[in-house]
Amino acid sequence: MAHYRWWDGHAWAANVAYFHGTAATPSGRRRPRLPAFLSVPVLVCGLLALPFIGLAAVFEPLVLALAFVPLLFIVPVLIWIDRLEPEPWASRVHAFLWGATVAVVGAVLVNSVVLLTAGEAATAVISAPLVEETMKGLGILWAVRRREVDGPVDGIVYAGWVAAGFAMIENVEYFFVASDDGVLAETFVARALLTPFAHPLFTVWIGLAIGLAVSRRWRLPWAALWGWAIAVLLHAGWNGAIVASIDLDDDRILVVAAVAFVVIFALTIVLVALVRRRERRDYVAAMPYVAHRYQVPPGEVGMFSTWGEMLSLRRRLPRAQRRRFDDLHAALARLAALHARPGAIDPADEQRLAQQLAAARAAMRPAPPR
Repeated sequence: MAHYRWWDGHAWAANVAYFHGTAATPSGRRRPRLPAFLSVPVLVCGLLALPFIGLAAVFEPLVLALAFVPLLFIVPVLIWIDRLEPEPWASRVHAFLWGATVAVVGAVLVNSVVLLTAGEAATAVISAPLVEETMKGLGILWAVRRREVDGPVDGIVYAGWVAAGFAMIENVEYFFVASDDGVLAETFVARALLTPFAHPLFTVWIGLAIGLAVSRRWRLPWAALWGWAIAVLLHAGWNGAIVASIDLDDDRILVVAAVAFVVIFALTIVLVALVRRRERRDYVAAMPYVAHRYQVPPGEVGMFSTWGEMLSLRRRLPRAQRRRFDDLHAALARLAALHARPGAIDPADEQRLAQQLAAARAAMRPAPPR
């Protein structure tokens, strides 16, 4: 019987691969030509969007600064949700950049055509919800393509980051126009302070549907259509209330819509918390099996056996070590999610995740004394 040394990450990974029949041959995958926070769509659309951002920075720096304010509310919430299985920061940045570039460029192109041919109301109520939610949803599917989504919470997290990127650039556009019209303060309060979670609230349903489809091995993207439909309907309803309030000169419509928005927002928060709680419970329950299968010593798995103890330990770590701790936590969580899915396990997926766990454990070991 092989003798496992938990600190020997490479030997451990090789032993796991041997005993589970996943070893030995290189995967043959090409090394990525771009950093993890970039992709070809993001790079191309980023070059197209860069002149607009440059103009805002040069001529309206205040507008650009104000567009970042909603992130002060959104980012902490996304980090809290993501504590269950911390995603790599490069992946989060890529999702944000997808929303700020690919989703924005696609929406601008289509909405501009509809605006010229069908008018402003049709653009706001029909085109914008359909196109914008589709483009944001593609950003989540891109994360699935990268094998970064393991379940509903991951889908929600990536939906939030994509929506945050899209909303930031959209706010630059709205604030730019509002500054010229002399209503920047009112627009800032309405969009940045009262409704900073509008786009994440819409797109979170797509992320939830995609995450459920991945965890239950449903076929994508058809299995996620219900989430996309909810996102489009919520988006269209919100935009339609604004258009109706302006066209009919009746602020009561907007008040009713705002109350409905708050109620839906509260219900969504409850749903996200319940989904997160269920995944957390499943994760803790799976730890003994994961520890046994991948020869994780009790001392290591004990750090993640209870939620409160894990958070307490993380807070006591030096800031430089927290990312390594998060990497180990995430590697264990991904393996737990893999074994929770119905059906047979893909050996290639198990090998990839087992190697991530080995690397994370090796990184956590103390440096040898000199």
